[in-house]
Amino acid sequence: MAIISKPRLFKDQRVKHLAQVYATNRPLVQRGLTVGFVLYVLTAAYRGLFARQVSRRRDEGKDAARKDGKSARVAVDAIFYQRLGIILRIVIPSMRSKEALLLVMHSSLLIFRTAISLYVAALDGKIVASLVRGESLQFLLNIIRWLLVAIPATWTNSWLSYVQNKLALAYRTRLTKEVLTQYLGDEVDGPDGKVYYKLSNLDDCIKNPDQMITHDIQRFSTHLAAIYANLAKPILDVILYNYQLSQNVGAEGLVLLTVLVQTSAALLRALTPSFGTYTAQSAALAGSLRHTHSRLSEFAEEIAFFGGEETEKRLIEQEYAALVQHEQGVMNKRWWYGCAEEGIVKWLWGSFGLVVCAIPVFFKLPGLSNFDLGSRTEGFVTNRRLLLSSSDAIGRVMYSYKDLAELAGYTSRVSLLLDTMSDMRKGRFEKALVSGATEGENGKILRGRGQVLLSDDIQFDNVPIVTPNGDILLRNLTFNVKPGEHLLIVGPNGAGKSSLFRILGGLWPVYGGIVRKPHASDFMLIPQRPYLSLGTLRDQVIYPHSQQDMEASGVTDANLIEVLERVQMESIVEREGGWDVTREWRDALSGGDKQKIAWARLFYHRPKYAILDEATSLVPPDMEGTMMEQATALGITLLTVSHRPSLWKYHSTILQLDGQGGYIFTKLDAERRLALQEEKQELETKLLEM
Repeated sequence: MAIISKPRLFKDQRVKHLAQVYATNRPLVQRGLTVGFVLYVLTAAYRGLFARQVSRRRDEGKDAARKDGKSARVAVDAIFYQRLGIILRIVIPSMRSKEALLLVMHSSLLIFRTAISLYVAALDGKIVASLVRGESLQFLLNIIRWLLVAIPATWTNSWLSYVQNKLALAYRTRLTKEVLTQYLGDEVDGPDGKVYYKLSNLDDCIKNPDQMITHDIQRFSTHLAAIYANLAKPILDVILYNYQLSQNVGAEGLVLLTVLVQTSAALLRALTPSFGTYTAQSAALAGSLRHTHSRLSEFAEEIAFFGGEETEKRLIEQEYAALVQHEQGVMNKRWWYGCAEEGIVKWLWGSFGLVVCAIPVFFKLPGLSNFDLGSRTEGFVTNRRLLLSSSDAIGRVMYSYKDLAELAGYTSRVSLLLDTMSDMRKGRFEKALVSGATEGENGKILRGRGQVLLSDDIQFDNVPIVTPNGDILLRNLTFNVKPGEHLLIVGPNGAGKSSLFRILGGLWPVYGGIVRKPHASDFMLIPQRPYLSLGTLRDQVIYPHSQQDMEASGVTDANLIEVLERVQMESIVEREGGWDVTREWRDALSGGDKQKIAWARLFYHRPKYAILDEATSLVPPDMEGTMMEQATALGITLLTVSHRPSLWKYHSTILQLDGQGGYIFTKLDAERRLALQEEKQELETKLLEM
């Protein structure tokens, strides 16, 4: 027995000695554990949120989204933070900006609210302790303190909500201004500019930019403003609440609690679905459904004539069914994830916390003393309140990853819009091409790029006319037009007449040869169905000028009346109720009046060149002759597409396209051509009579 008990005695003495050493140095150990805990929280937060590196290119998500029409997986990874960093430089341009000041104010309010929560936790314990001890006066004083602290608490909470909403609005304003600057920016040089047109006509990447600019930017801004509070505040709360908790129950319990929480959090993280991908897919499907509805409104007349209601209904129902199926799948995943999340965060972590709170009651820790029942009750209530707040903060950190994943989804959408617009400005397009477009000689033409030079004349030198989908209409068009030499362009549909005008307007890229032309602002287009903007009657005549631009150029309403007299429409001002009346002008005016308004717009601006695409098809023949003569008198060179022989005499050259890739450019002898036309019609009439 003596042989066995001697080692035991030695071991007991050694344990007792270690306990004494630990008790003596416990304050230092406590500080070390607390500092280690703070560093661990910060490191874990950084590693979990900012250190997920992947080796992928910045635009891989964009490229993947284009393949097979499938959405690329969106995750909280390095690509997300790279995209977010680019957008943050837009919404917070400098440290002295309004947005930066709002962030500082928001941060100050978050810290102040945490300080109030710590005070309330201690006050909670004192109120319960005074109840247990039966100290009525102390209880009333504590209630008064509770009511007094409610004043700054409610003030702080209201201000937090207000500042967060202001921050979201400021983010949205900055981002919308930047997007609209690129989306509606003027053409500068080369392919830069006219992005709104190129997104719709030259590129297939984005089908619904309107939804991205309105809905997606709004959702992104709201999530970005909320994510700061959902991340910074919980991390700060975890540190401060657990620090105070370690002072009450000891850092040892804090370390034990951290190990248990992190183990279960790792399990929860492994069960978390890819909410970022789901958010991006939901936005894309909702945009596709909206696009399908907008097509129904845009082509309502054609659909009505064809009786295509059932087909359109089926298409809309297919889009809606895809959206509902996706949302149902997301709801199912959110359901079981919510069960796992609440079970771990609320109940499992709650049981861990109760065990930690009970440590000072059942165990005598060095440096901590158990006094009377009131003191133990006060300590337990305070620690319980701190633990609940800490548990809630840890839960919000966990929830914030889900919010961050949703932010990643909206970030990918906004980034796709910005990246695609950047590509448009650089002349890079992704468009589905016709069969054989990239093969042989066709592929060589599509891979080429021509030159666009500024000149007073219009000159095409071996320029191919290529549609956005790669259909080559003309391989090497050559012609020239000098100021005052009016050009008539004729040919069948699809021969390239409108395509030629789009190149002159800088809307389509040049795939080869040399184009010499004036600046795009020296051209004005009058189509068969003129565009009438939202606004007053005055705005229709001076578009795209504003009233301020008109007045700055020295033009008055009396001058506008003179312009309307040129097209015999001066009575419209009195008829419609004055210059400042606002209507839906595309419905209020007849087709002929719309064309006259477009000609009045031409006479107001007096550009060097006018592109007339069946621009007189709805006005009387005598009126079209008058307008042609007045345009010529104002020094406007006419580039006309028309099938009316009555207009031939106003042109000196003709470009005739045969629709098979050939063309003839020559001087126009209007009288001889009219004679031949009449002879042709006589022969056709005789053939019909036979």
